[in-house]
Amino acid sequence: MRRNPPRNPRRAMAGTLCLALLTAACGTAPDDQDGTPVRELVRLTEVAVADAPSAGVAGPDGTVWIAERPGRVRVLAGGELGDPVLDLTAETTTDGERGLLGITFNPDFSRFYLSFTDLDGHTRVDELAVAGGQLRPDTRRTVFTQEQPFANHNGGDLAFGPDGLLYLGLGDGGGGGDPLDAGQDLSTLLGKLLRIDPTSRDVGGYAIPPDNPFVDQPEARAEIWAYGLRNPWRFSFDAETGDLWIGDVGQSAREEIDHAAAGTGAGANYGWSLMEGDEPYADRTEPDNHVPPVFAYGRGSGRCSVTGGYVYRGEAIPDLRSYYVFSDYCEGDLRALELRDGAVAGEINLGVNGGSVVGFVQGPDRELYVLDLAGPIRRVDPA
Repeated sequence: MRRNPPRNPRRAMAGTLCLALLTAACGTAPDDQDGTPVRELVRLTEVAVADAPSAGVAGPDGTVWIAERPGRVRVLAGGELGDPVLDLTAETTTDGERGLLGITFNPDFSRFYLSFTDLDGHTRVDELAVAGGQLRPDTRRTVFTQEQPFANHNGGDLAFGPDGLLYLGLGDGGGGGDPLDAGQDLSTLLGKLLRIDPTSRDVGGYAIPPDNPFVDQPEARAEIWAYGLRNPWRFSFDAETGDLWIGDVGQSAREEIDHAAAGTGAGANYGWSLMEGDEPYADRTEPDNHVPPVFAYGRGSGRCSVTGGYVYRGEAIPDLRSYYVFSDYCEGDLRALELRDGAVAGEINLGVNGGSVVGFVQGPDRELYVLDLAGPIRRVDPA
């Protein structure tokens, strides 16, 4: 669906240390193609099938809300995926990497936000009020818009941070090799992670937090929180620490995962398009202020497009707690990273495959769900 021009439905869109809690098991575990220990800690349980599920979020009253790329929002409750509670199919398309790309609630579940591309292919974020766990369509308003020059690298993920503000990821505008030089250009919102206050309307439908890093720079857009991103397709905040994790899709060689500890990351330059992952891109020079990825991997063994996930904070799989779970759209294996003292101490293949993984959902109980663009929604359960 996303990230690079499609070639076929499946592909359209390194560390090898054992994890600390699994050291004994890793000694005899088989290796996958790139040498990463395989350990079947988990299994995937199919809980529903949707029409191209693209994003999701924990909802009120123990529910999980699912976005379908064609433009529908449905609620998973009691093991059943209900009828659409919102239908934007007449307002978006699935051309290229477009569609309904992100949904979230504000912290008290009084507002619901969705990120999609409109019929002209431009990014739009809308807000609806929520009452009694139900959307109020009559309150819908547009918070944010951004023109998109190409049909790929739209980004589209959005989430509220621990500071109560709304973060939105935008890709570099598409094409190949950042033809607009958007990644390093602070005068454009493309190739950035934005931070806005949607409860006020100083700038159209939102306000700019006064402590954003570029507020006082007249040639920079004040909405920018971090830059140098190619396509931050999925990002998340650690539910316990508030740390930020970004899965940023590479050009043709390196996929990267970026990390900012809670209270840091303002103004971070993640390097694109001077850097691709942890390597200079096209013989360019690494910027002095480059914040290198906490983890990067090369394309190969079926891997081609990182899908960022979550730090696992559930209770069902104790050995997985505090590890960052992610995947790759083309390969589909679930993998986990351990972070120690600001560095990755190991990567492990969890031994299960989620198909065409386009996203993860952290449920109300902090257990994880895996979204397969082909339709299945699977819960990550103990093996």
